[in-house]
Amino acid sequence: MKFTINRSAFIEQLNNVLRAISSKTTIPILTGLKMVVSKDDITLTGSNADITLESKISILDDKYALKIDKPGAIVLPARFFNEIIKKLPDDTVTITVTNNFEAQITSGPAEFKINGQDANNYPPLPEVEAEQTIELAPDMLREVISQTVFAVSNQENRPILTGIHITLSNKLLTLVATDSHRLAQRQVELADDNSQAYDVVLPGKSLTELSRMISDEKDNVKLQIADNLALFSFGNTHFYSRLLDGNYPETSRLIPTTSDTQIELQADQFLAAIERASLLSHESRNNVVELSLNPAENKAQISGDSPDVGFVEEAVANSQLSGKELEISFNPDYMKDALRSFGKATITMSFTSPLRPFTLVPSGDEDNNFVQLITPVRTR
Repeated sequence: MKFTINRSAFIEQLNNVLRAISSKTTIPILTGLKMVVSKDDITLTGSNADITLESKISILDDKYALKIDKPGAIVLPARFFNEIIKKLPDDTVTITVTNNFEAQITSGPAEFKINGQDANNYPPLPEVEAEQTIELAPDMLREVISQTVFAVSNQENRPILTGIHITLSNKLLTLVATDSHRLAQRQVELADDNSQAYDVVLPGKSLTELSRMISDEKDNVKLQIADNLALFSFGNTHFYSRLLDGNYPETSRLIPTTSDTQIELQADQFLAAIERASLLSHESRNNVVELSLNPAENKAQISGDSPDVGFVEEAVANSQLSGKELEISFNPDYMKDALRSFGKATITMSFTSPLRPFTLVPSGDEDNNFVQLITPVRTR
């Protein structure tokens, strides 16, 4: 195997594939980068327990200045190989592999020789035989992931909650995440009708990585789902993610349909106030902030205290406050995550009682297309 390639363009693709490679794996060969060279392109593959990334470099793409002298395949130590390529002195690099799986890397006056492994020992790439492809706008996909993924659970005792529940039915794409203390739900109506319905759970970590990778994409991301696998295709990259086994809990019944107290405010302004209040609450054992609402006096305020540090109280600016008087306590970190997902939008917070979950929605959203739900904390 032998080829020459533009070094900086090669590094860009190496960095993409390295996202899927972990040094902590029970399968030693997965710490390596699989490289398959044909007469027309190079395929780079990296994998871990959750995701597999495959990236193709075509001889027709001028930015790579790719010249292939001899096809072949090898698995190289991923991190070490990447560090070598990044530190080479010349604009181009030539890689030659001998029959005993030794790779010679040359660039200008520098020459490295590193030991590789037989690519035939690398686990085969899963095959996705899906009848239907869903096209998703990359900016929309990034947004719905960012608005839900923070609510997934970090606890492995309920693995299903470490993922995002994704359903598609009658053009309505729905993403839901919950750790049992809070919930984030986002719904988007797709332009194209898809006759096939989907109901799957993807690992939150996989979707976070996907979101980062499509940040610069202009064309739609193509999604295919088959058996226990999801395939996202974009640019010259294939992003495979395993699906989580199990039934996701029914969450729609958790969202209240009525409320006794409502307040309308600016998400970014309230976020700043919560951040100030949490400076003290973080010093307390229970990490709780209290919100007091008095519609009769049009008065809203938050407070937080730490017995060792002090006390904070701040009036909450709002454009509307109605219903019954209420005092409710909550984890400020959950509130901050929820508020950040709304940006600078005007939101409505709805409450039923001091011990019942409450919701945050964009003002005017009557269809619950975007809902954040937080479970209060009992303090008395």
